[in-house]
Parts: sequence; C-alpha cells; structure tokens
Amino acid sequence: MSGRLEGLGVVITRPRAAAEALAAALEREGARPFVFPALDIEDLPPSPALEAALALLEEAVLAIFVSAHAAERGVAAAKRRGPWPQRVQVAAVGEATAQALRNAGFARVISPRERHDSEALAALPELQADRISGHNVVIFRGQGGRERLRQMLEARGARVSYAECYRRVRPQSDPAGLLQAWARGEVQAVSVLSGETLANFVAMLGEEGAPRLGSAVLVVPHEAVAAGPDARRFSRVIVAGPGPEGVVNALGQLRVTS
Repeated sequence: MSGRLEGLGVVITRPRAAAEALAAALEREGARPFVFPALDIEDLPPSPALEAALALLEEAVLAIFVSAHAAERGVAAAKRRGPWPQRVQVAAVGEATAQALRNAGFARVISPRERHDSEALAALPELQADRISGHNVVIFRGQGGRERLRQMLEARGARVSYAECYRRVRPQSDPAGLLQAWARGEVQAVSVLSGETLANFVAMLGEEGAPRLGSAVLVVPHEAVAAGPDARRFSRVIVAGPGPEGVVNALGQLRVTS
C-alpha cells in the first residue's frame, strides 16, 4: 500500500541518531529520505563553570533542559555528583526533551503541550514570579545559544545559571551525492530543526548547491526559523508540529496541495 508521502524526497539535516528516527517515520509513509546531518553534537570536557552550575543544583527549585541532548548529558553529569535532588523540579522546552527526561527516570516533567519553545515554557504557571523569584534556576544547554529564556526568568526575579554540557559543530561532509540526487529531481523538501542547522546546511552545500534551494520546500519547527534569511532561499516554508509525526503531517499537506 502506498503511503501519503509516496516518492517524496526529503533531506533530513538533524544529528544522525535523530535523523535516522525521522527517516524511519518518513519511509513508513513512502517518502525517500536523504540523511545529511548539518549539525553534530560533541561532549564538552568538565569545566569549573559546569561544576559551579551543578553545585547550585542542590539549592535550585527548577532545572530546565532545552534539548534531548541537554537532558541526556546534563542528567548524567548531575548524577555523577550524586543522586538527583528531590526538591528540584525538571522542565523541558519540547516533547522530545520531555521524553528524554522521562526515560532518565523523572515521572513528572513540566513542558508546554502546544507550542514547543522557550516562550511557551515560560508561560507555564511553574515558571511565574511567585514560584521562582529569589530562587536558583539551572538551565542545561549546549555551548552558546539563545538568551531569551534566561532574560525572561531573571526579569521575574530568578537567579539563573547555565550548565553547558555539549557543543554543536558543523560536520565535514561531502554534499556531492546529495547534489547529484537533487539535480535528478529526487529532492522536494528539506527538514531542519534550527536556524543554526539551516545556516550550516546552506554553507555545506556551497555555491554549487545554492541554486538548488529554490526548487525545494523547507520544513521547520518554529516561526523564528522560518523568518530567517536562509529560509527565504527556498520555494516555500512550512512550520511543522512537534516530533516526527509533525514533519510527516506537514509534508502530507504539501503533497495534498501541490
């Protein structure tokens, strides 16, 4: 039986493990995925800054994890120091991150149900001033990144620290095979998770690949990514719902309307 994405060529740019999971979901619907990671994740070596943030965890009311990578690496780093402090609640920006925390043994995870971004998380009752003012909040994340969440929480009186436990890097991959498939008309869509991933992808394709972008639809998880300058290189941008099912549904709508 043909799937709703039968024959649709989709480039998946997320880190390889996550890319393979999305590729499997797309294949079940008949799509042809091209796994081409435009972002890799590397562990950061132990640092005084990370140790200081982990030490503050004992006195915190909330630990926020911005990605599944932060959940996996951050919880492991914290537990190397001892058991997780029972009074510290955990929060996740998105569902994949929330699931990673559940997999790590947390029965209750604070996470938005609709939009999966920092603004939606910050709107929840557990992150309002009456809950966090005057208290420590530790944000587990990769090296660098958006400051918006910290700014919102500090404006509510929280003392915010970063526990940076990994770094994002651009892979050194040869795009020749992907560009050949694109030239044969086998690529119709590209899926990215962040503006950084998109910028890496465009840079990895180089001058040879730049003209190809206008023939494909870009699928992103958030309006902020859709509004970036690199997104305008594509024929169309679609904001998808969370998780692999969100990407499948977005591409399914594309196939229906195209």
